[in-house]
Order: sequence, then C-alpha cells, then structure tokens
Amino acid sequence: MKKILIFCIAFFAVLVTLVNIPNVSAAKPHYVITTDATYPPFDFQDKNNQYTGIDQEILKTIAKRQGFTYTLKPMSFNSATQSVSSGQADGVIAGMSITDERKEVFDFGTPYYRSGIGWAVKKGSDVKSLKDLKGKTVALKTGTSGADYALSVQKKYGFKVTYFNDSDTLYNDVINGNTQATFGDLPVIQYAVKNGTQLKVMNAKSPIEAGWYGFGVKKGNNAKLLTAFNKGFADIKADGTYDKIVAKYLGSSAATFTGNKKDNSSVLGILKSNDQAFLKGLWQTVLLTVLAIVLASIWGVFLGIMGISQVAGIRALSTTIIYIFRGLPLMVLAFFIYIGLPSVIGMKIPAFIAGLVTLILNEGAYTGAFVRGGFEAVEHGQMEAARSLGLPYGKSMRKVIMPQGLKIMIPSFVNQFIITLKDTSILSAIGILELTQTGTLIVSRNSQGFRVWAIVAAIYLIVITLLTWLSNWVEKRTRA
Repeated sequence: MKKILIFCIAFFAVLVTLVNIPNVSAAKPHYVITTDATYPPFDFQDKNNQYTGIDQEILKTIAKRQGFTYTLKPMSFNSATQSVSSGQADGVIAGMSITDERKEVFDFGTPYYRSGIGWAVKKGSDVKSLKDLKGKTVALKTGTSGADYALSVQKKYGFKVTYFNDSDTLYNDVINGNTQATFGDLPVIQYAVKNGTQLKVMNAKSPIEAGWYGFGVKKGNNAKLLTAFNKGFADIKADGTYDKIVAKYLGSSAATFTGNKKDNSSVLGILKSNDQAFLKGLWQTVLLTVLAIVLASIWGVFLGIMGISQVAGIRALSTTIIYIFRGLPLMVLAFFIYIGLPSVIGMKIPAFIAGLVTLILNEGAYTGAFVRGGFEAVEHGQMEAARSLGLPYGKSMRKVIMPQGLKIMIPSFVNQFIITLKDTSILSAIGILELTQTGTLIVSRNSQGFRVWAIVAAIYLIVITLLTWLSNWVEKRTRA
C-alpha cells in the first residue's frame, strides 16, 4: 500500500512538472491557435491531411511574414472558443462571426471576411418558406451565428431545434429527414452544396444579417499576436494575396483539395488515401488507453484498499472520491480539467495530460468500486485464520486477502479495460487527435460518413478483440 501511495504521489508530481515546464525563449514567438477543422471552405483537412482553407492560408501567410510560429489545435467550435477564453490557447480562427456578445470576451483583429446567414432544406423538401417550419425541427451547429439567428426567430416561426458539433453530421441529419432545415453561414452551406451535399439553399442571393468574421484572442491578452495579425492582414490585403486566397477556395470544387472520386468512393480508396491519418489516430488512442489502464488500475486498487481500511475516515474518503468521479460524466470532467481548471489556477494544461488525468480519475473510480467489492467478497474466515496465526492486519491483507480478491476481480478488470478504450473517443471534444477525431476530420473533407465511420468502427473492434484476447490469456495464466 505504501508503494502504491508513493507511486501515485510521484506520478502526479510528474504531471504538475510537465504542466509547469517554463517556455524556452526562442527567436520567434510561438502561439497556440485553435480552429474548427470541420468548416470548409474556411477550415478543413486536405487530401494530404494538412489543415487548409481560407482561414488557414490567411493565418499561415501572416505568420510567415510577421515572423511568428504557431501550433494548430483543431476541435469543435465551442471548445475552440472556450480554450481561448480560459487561457489554454492564444487565439482562435474558425470562421467566427464578430458579435457584441463575443466582444465582451474576445479582442478581435481586423475583420477579414464578410459573410451572412443562409438556410437550407433537403432537396425535394416541401418546405418553401420559413413559415413552413412551424412544428418542425431545425438542425443547428453549436455556438455559431446561424444558431443565434435561428433562436432569435424560433418563437416567430414556431420550430424546434437540435444541436450538432460538426457540419457533416448536421447536414446528413437534414438529408436523412430527422430534421427539416438548417441555418448557417451562407458560403459554408453553398460550398457543401457545390460539392455534392444534397441540400437546397433557400436564400442563395440574399444572405440574412450579413456580418464579419474575425481572428480572436482573450480580451486584454496577447496584444502582440493581435498586432501582428492586423499588420500581416493589411499587407496581404494590399498586395492582392488575400483576394487570391479567397478565390482559390470559393472558385474551386472540393475535389481540388480532398482527392479524386476514386479515393473517396470506396473503403479501400479511403484507407489508402488516409492511411497515415488513421495510423496516427490509432496510435494516440492506443497510447491513451495503455497509460490510462495502467495508472487507473493502480489508482483504483489504492482506492479499493482505502475502502476496506480499519480507519473509518479513510473508508469515508475512498467512498467520497469514488462517488464524485463515478457521478461526473466523462466529457464534463474533461472540460472541467482542460478548460475550467486553467482559468482558476492560472496555468495551461496540455490536452493530452488533461485527457489522461480525466481517464485516470473516472476509470480509477469504477476500478476502485469493484476492487473494494472483490476484497470484501473473500471469505471473512480467511482474515480470521490469518490473524489467528499471528499475522498483523496489513500482512494478512497483502498475503491472504489481496491475492484471492484480485483473482475474483480479473473479469471486471477486462471489462474496464475495454470501457477505457472506448472512452478515449470522448476526449476528441478537447482537441486530442485520437481515432474518433481523425474520422471526423476525414468525413468533413470527403463527406463519406458511412464508409469512414465503418472503417473507424472496424479498427475499434479489432483493437478491442486483441485486448480481450490478451486479457483472457492473462486471466488463464493467473488462474493456472
């Protein structure tokens, strides 16, 4: 028990050290920039798995001319903006409309694109006007200006709303008839329609509430970055580079950037053209899973031992910890650690570390519960026999109770390992580029949702099968 306690303390000390590693001064300033990489033609991945689009080319060109470097963190739009407002990232460029509400939280650079809101329905739909939406359901993308506008007219036209975090899932929901319409930035919807999405734009020539997109930083912070952006934008606007960037994306089809039809129309074609992306996503998933399994198991065993302590206070502490972290949804815990906690403690937490700690706390709590139950399931007479032979309580636990209890728990450990692997998919919400997030980025590029998610599902099943076989082998060896 002492060794486990020392290990846990050492592990968390290493985490704190990693979080607090000071920035090494460099010749060029370096920033963390967030984006929503499922927002073509402004932000998406190309056929080489490189982030591209109007926003990304503007940012890349300005960074090169102004002499700064940056790390790009793709995530959902809401998570991207929250990362900046919490101090986890320095700036956000994601087709973000400049609004009075956002000006309370962000400082914006020079507006770089004028857009407006459009609305669309499934091709062949009987919805002809906004009045026809009465009693129907509208699909909205979380945190966007299109969602804000829809909510402002919801009462007037009497429709219901549902939310999505990425555009492709939203569009397919309308196409499949689950929802009857969607609101969003007009150029984004038009680009999707131009490239094969089976929607009909209802106001192609008359955008609603035209407004500007802006590059944002946390209010009162990163003035140097904002100044560099404004100066760089003025330069590319003056020499015509900006106009060339916009024309490049709005004047071309998605095939120019996403690969040929053969690459995107078959499972083998998708695998071949995205093999490196799938491998990187799989590696991140496996790495998270292995680390979480090992560390959560150690933490869970420690909690289980605390749960059967002779000291009432220690038992109560174990019960409280297990209750709290079993009761918190995994995504809420991830957002709390990655976005909420930094704004309180005043320091950044890397997404990978935040995700790993989330898994350890959550999975460790479940592990602690069944470990405690496993120890309690050992016949009480075993402890009495050990004590009657003169063994102290601690030695009786280590030599008699724990070996028998751990054998009882092996099936529960196997089940928890599989749950941990699947739970890594939720961490895509905080920008960890694991297998699920990889699938989302590929789908946003080629719109082949069925094939891409079938591939992702098959990869998960293969890994889970291998993990199950390994666990069963370990179980047999243990029982032998």
